[in-house]
Amino acid sequence: MALTTDFVGIDTGSRKVESKQDYSRYRIVPARHPGRLAGTIFAAVVIIAVLYSTFTNPRWGWNVFAEWFFAEPVLVGLGRTLLLTVLAAISGSILGTALALARVSRSPLLSGLSWGYIWLLRSIPVIVLLLILNNLGYLYETIKIGIPFTDTVFIDYPTVQLLTPFAAAFLGLTLNQSAFFAEIVRGGILSVDHGQLEAAAALGLPRRRQAFRIVLPQAMRSILPTGFNELIGLAKSTSMVYVLALPELFYTVQVIYRRNLEVIPLLMVATVWYLIIMTVLSVAQRYIERYFSKGAVRNPAPLPFQAFFQRFRRPLPVVDTATDIARKVGFRDAAVLRAAGGAVRIQGISKSFGTLKVLDNVELSLPAGSVTAILGPSGSGKSTLLRAINHLERVDEGFISVDGDFVGYSRKGDTLYELKEKEILQSRADIGMVFQSFNLFPHLTVLENLIEAPIQVRGIGREDAVQLAQELLARIGLSDKINAYPRQLSGGQQQRVAIARALALRPKVLLFDEPTSALDPELVGEVLDVIKELARTGTTLVVVTHEIGFAREVADTVVFMESGRILEAGPPARIFTQAEHPRTREFLAKVL
Repeated sequence: MALTTDFVGIDTGSRKVESKQDYSRYRIVPARHPGRLAGTIFAAVVIIAVLYSTFTNPRWGWNVFAEWFFAEPVLVGLGRTLLLTVLAAISGSILGTALALARVSRSPLLSGLSWGYIWLLRSIPVIVLLLILNNLGYLYETIKIGIPFTDTVFIDYPTVQLLTPFAAAFLGLTLNQSAFFAEIVRGGILSVDHGQLEAAAALGLPRRRQAFRIVLPQAMRSILPTGFNELIGLAKSTSMVYVLALPELFYTVQVIYRRNLEVIPLLMVATVWYLIIMTVLSVAQRYIERYFSKGAVRNPAPLPFQAFFQRFRRPLPVVDTATDIARKVGFRDAAVLRAAGGAVRIQGISKSFGTLKVLDNVELSLPAGSVTAILGPSGSGKSTLLRAINHLERVDEGFISVDGDFVGYSRKGDTLYELKEKEILQSRADIGMVFQSFNLFPHLTVLENLIEAPIQVRGIGREDAVQLAQELLARIGLSDKINAYPRQLSGGQQQRVAIARALALRPKVLLFDEPTSALDPELVGEVLDVIKELARTGTTLVVVTHEIGFAREVADTVVFMESGRILEAGPPARIFTQAEHPRTREFLAKVL
């Protein structure tokens, strides 16, 4: 059966005329939403009824409310409430953060102590904790500080005089707050992608800097909503200190209404003041969350007075982005960017994850300034080998050296001493790494990503670090992105910035872990062009890649791995045309 279409008789000219008709005379009728309208009317009726009932019922006693709202006893109690809230919030947050860091530490004893503290304090009701602290003098008559197991005493003070009702309230609220806040902070820390820690470690940033500059600022996006809930709960929990006869806001109101019997008006005084406190905290939460959302959205709303404060910031030296193409003549032409490559020697290393052996007696020697491409199927151990070179993965057997210096160890004669983590981080500055998923720090601008490690690890002055960053960005054609956040960049731009960040430390060896696998095909070329240019600088490059054409063109040595072993290694001309191992020939036949 044939399907035919007859176009005879169709007036194509009339269709052209119709397409040019003026539609401006048409009137648009918005869609109607009767359910939404009914809901709006119902809400308005409820609000009006509540307000009318509240302000027309004389038993609310608004005249008494107005009389006592700004009364001196109430304001004194309010001040004490605010003081307790601020002090307990600050001390509880600091202690809670310390407890959270202890929970995620590698010391089992410290982590266990933190867990026990949190378990105990979360189990005890606040009111019970306050009463225990208020009666602590019964258990311990004096508080002594001295040298244990000797008669030497430096301080000997009566507990009752030291632990006043205010001190007991402050201590009790702090202990309770810290236990809950610790878990909030720990949850925020766990929400940060592990790649951020690896990127910070690969740059050699100290652990303290990793925690407070990289992890915690990103964790704040998860911490703040729940943390402010706890803070608001803390402000309301101050009302519980009435059991200590401490005249804060709620206790003061109780004393007053027991005398004049105006219960409802006085409770409304306390209620409105609590509403004001919560409103201020909610507004503060909104703006603090916006501050820590830097880099989380492509077009962030400006903070209040941001334009005003920008006037006082020292401007960066002007870089003519129009000359970027002219300046992008190659890394090899910029003396400040060139670094002597290091010779890498891999001596019989093995690595297992449980029963799975991912590296099996790997031997490899890479001359200084060479370019090595590592090929192989997924799961062959390529990325693990790269991570072992800069000690992100600690090998089970064998050694790796760069220019004769063992990675992760110091040598004295025939004895190797394992380095402490601080020393390992410092040594990583000579072994840069560019990750498959970029791992740029999303809360830092491009400039801040580039200058963080040179300042903290190399000890370079800020002005010199900024100048180097500008030079690097000009070389990769991204000077105009210097103040952008990673989320505002394309994948190719992010990877180029990641390469520039690693280069800012001027490493001897630069490792690339499948640098183009996370990119769209049209973005692969711009990243490969940068790596090709780097291959001429003298820096030793080790690239795990599936880009066969790139490996053929740029690499001095091609390594083929499978099942954690090096099956074959040699120059590209031989590997791609006359591979000796049958598995290498089989793999290349599928990808060439």
